[in-house]
Amino acid sequence: MISFETFKPTDGTPIYLQILLYIKRGAVAGTIRDGDELPSRRVLSALLGINPNTVQKAFHMLEEDDLIESQTGAKSVMKLSEEKIVKLREDLLSDDIRSITESLRQMGISRDEALRLIAKFWEDTGTGTDID
Repeated sequence: MISFETFKPTDGTPIYLQILLYIKRGAVAGTIRDGDELPSRRVLSALLGINPNTVQKAFHMLEEDDLIESQTGAKSVMKLSEEKIVKLREDLLSDDIRSITESLRQMGISRDEALRLIAKFWEDTGTGTDID
């Protein structure tokens, strides 16, 4: 069963999109796997203290993206292949990078300075190697 214990809603983004992103990022990170069951819509809405229609909207979007399979009266389960995970990773990173790039350009940051900033934060987090 997929846990929502670490789910922390934030202001500014509709909650159904936050649920969608939480599940997609979990799939990319490997904490959510193929065949994992999602809580029922009622259980999840009670857990998060939100309207069941909000959860329904998030689940519907996951179904449209072919990431979950739901059947009447049965639990919804994740449908994740390696190809789907690769595509999710690319989509999520593209959205994040596009947003950051737009912000940097709006602030008048050059490409070289942007790369230096990325290298600095990369090093500060201790998760990678230097960018030349």
